[in-house]
Amino acid sequence: MILNAIDKDAIQLRASELGFSLFGVSKAQFLEKESRFLEDWLNQNSHGEMDWMANHFDKRTDPRLLVPDAKTVISLGFEYLPEMPLPVDTTFKISKYAYGKDYHKVIKKKLIELLQFIQNRIGEVHGRAFVDSAPVMEKAWAAKSGLGWIGKNTLILNRKKSSYFFLAELILDVEIEETPAVKDLCKTCNLCVEACPTEALNTPYQLDAKKCISYLTIELKSQIPNEFKHQMEDWIFGCDICQDVCPWTKNALPTLEQSFNRFVGWKDYSKRDWREITEEVFEKVFAGTPVMRTKYKGLKRNIDFITGLK
Repeated sequence: MILNAIDKDAIQLRASELGFSLFGVSKAQFLEKESRFLEDWLNQNSHGEMDWMANHFDKRTDPRLLVPDAKTVISLGFEYLPEMPLPVDTTFKISKYAYGKDYHKVIKKKLIELLQFIQNRIGEVHGRAFVDSAPVMEKAWAAKSGLGWIGKNTLILNRKKSSYFFLAELILDVEIEETPAVKDLCKTCNLCVEACPTEALNTPYQLDAKKCISYLTIELKSQIPNEFKHQMEDWIFGCDICQDVCPWTKNALPTLEQSFNRFVGWKDYSKRDWREITEEVFEKVFAGTPVMRTKYKGLKRNIDFITGLK
């Protein structure tokens, strides 16, 4: 089945109504170039302890193994930049994407609604919805679908929507006209590379996750290596440095999704408040947010490492 332009426009309009500000379409096929890049990246052990990155390599590089007879990958972007004031530099820092409700649940619900809309409008369409929870190369598909280009900080950059957006996909067994990719506009800019305090971006367009503050504070389960002492810049969950310095983020607008604007309970925390946080308070303040990924023990490890207690 091949969808016409009217159906495609209707799907894009419904996606916009659900809050997705970026929409693009690619042909579902084997990612040959990206598979070679991924293989090299894994062989260099750039993924650190994220062993799951090496799992399901075949499915990760070919969406047709995730959805039988897949024809199309719809890539979507959902903005998350909080509208409320951010913490001052005198306290510890949490990545902006984690200020509100867990994005997996919020966006997955909207994706299911979009898939149901497609099925109601078109008829028998089979597909699956993905939000950073399956072996899907999200950034590769976003770039192919024209949502933006992969920048030197390895994130998807969009000249109008910056990079403060979550990526999501619908993989379908119907054909939809593709949207063109866009040019890389990083050019000679190296601000993200130069700003990274741990030198995780020393090779532009390639992240050494083992040095990334987001990896160190979230994905790494063992103790943070001492070589990163005095390099964390008070980040205790994630890091936004390479986004904040990017020229394409300067005009980013706050999200309209109130689920990502909860930012309560810890807004006025001092460093002392963070150091003294109890597990009971942690569970109450961060319930339902991405910060729960690191658990109380992980957050305390991060705080203690930065303050020199361990």
